[in-house]
Amino acid sequence: MKYEILEHKADLKIRAFAKEKSELFLNMLLAMSESQKAEVLPEKVKKEIEIKSPDLSALLVDFLSEILYLSQTNKEVYYKVEFSKFEDFGLKGKLFGQKVKRFGEDIKAVTYHELDIRQREDGSWEATVLFDI
Repeated sequence: MKYEILEHKADLKIRAFAKEKSELFLNMLLAMSESQKAEVLPEKVKKEIEIKSPDLSALLVDFLSEILYLSQTNKEVYYKVEFSKFEDFGLKGKLFGQKVKRFGEDIKAVTYHELDIRQREDGSWEATVLFDI
């Protein structure tokens, strides 16, 4: 399982799972993108992304926030990222997705509320993010 939608009264709460940190970011991207319920067009898109943050938790929020901004501004949805650099304080890579006719769910923001990112005892990673909808 890459992610699960958790119950929340008013917002969207997602928990993602992965073997590595970079895969965790990809799975959270996938969860956020699929939650937007976009009506996609056939046109493919590719964008460069580079983020620097003070720590891993901030990096996850900044990464998702930048993708949400790009998604809404360009009317695109992204389903894949290939990292050329991935560290706890920064990342660089390419986003891949499609143009969007319309979004079925409006995600307003990525929040720090109830944010959790951690390595489990078995070495795998888990993150929980709350999105304002």
